[in-house]
Amino acid sequence: MTSRFPGHAQVLAAAARIAPYATLTPVLHARALDALAGCRIAFKAEHLQRGGAFKFRGACNAVWSLDQADAPRGVVTHSSGNHGAALALAARGRGIPCHVVVPDGAVAAKLANIQRHGATLWRCEATQAAREATCAEVQAATGAMLVHPYADPAVIAGQGTAALELIGSEGPLDVVVVPVGGGGLAAGTALALAGALPGCDLVLAEPAGAADTARSLDAGRRQVDFVPDTVCDGLRGALGEPNFALLQAHAAQVVVVEDAATIAAMRLLWQVLKQTVEPSSAIALAAILAQPARFAGKRVGVILSGGNVDLDALPWRA
Repeated sequence: MTSRFPGHAQVLAAAARIAPYATLTPVLHARALDALAGCRIAFKAEHLQRGGAFKFRGACNAVWSLDQADAPRGVVTHSSGNHGAALALAARGRGIPCHVVVPDGAVAAKLANIQRHGATLWRCEATQAAREATCAEVQAATGAMLVHPYADPAVIAGQGTAALELIGSEGPLDVVVVPVGGGGLAAGTALALAGALPGCDLVLAEPAGAADTARSLDAGRRQVDFVPDTVCDGLRGALGEPNFALLQAHAAQVVVVEDAATIAAMRLLWQVLKQTVEPSSAIALAAILAQPARFAGKRVGVILSGGNVDLDALPWRA
């Protein structure tokens, strides 16, 4: 794929490409949560995906998109956890090396996942500039192919397959809610909806301490000069350029959520749905509960994006 802007056709191609490797995750319902939210919610359980997050879809599509000449050189990325683990798992499946640059302060459970799948870890400071610079150094030293965690077109297309499956399982939806950080899942979902369910609204759930997507869409240009401050470690990345363009083109809307509401939603999902998901995933339910009038009476799809929780550092125990 040469274009940095994939389309719905690339999402369909990704679905076919990853089908032998990715898990067809279930869609969950809870009447108690429907009653609480005032709408019917279908939860796409991507925390049950291989590697514990939707990230495996994009990573798998990127790895199996490599041609035979490039693949033996391996892959490299920077990641706070889930994308790195997903890329390592996909690379191991193809038998090629994987290098992951991880920032200081990454969640221990996520680092353990990356190492478990056989990747080589490279440490850096917890800034976007340091992540990208270290990644470039590793790429130059190893010759590995860069698979960006959210701006790579193959990654974006792969992430969109979760929404395709959700639509296939649930039929017409009025709105789909997904978390947004770098924008890989958000942009992929926008592409999936545009081709499969064009009348469906896309709402993005974003932490108040890293609300660059909301600011960018409001301003009509990317505004990514910020220091993230949120419990949602998977949503601390800056919105990517192609991701912004795709979200802007598809008129995505944003609900900004405080961390306290996200933590409450995380606990609610554990108590009622009986699912352990990370804050970066629970924020989607928090967004619905924060603005009930927006979703009242509607059929709402939610992608529970990941479940790699550090059980020794649950946020309500802090």
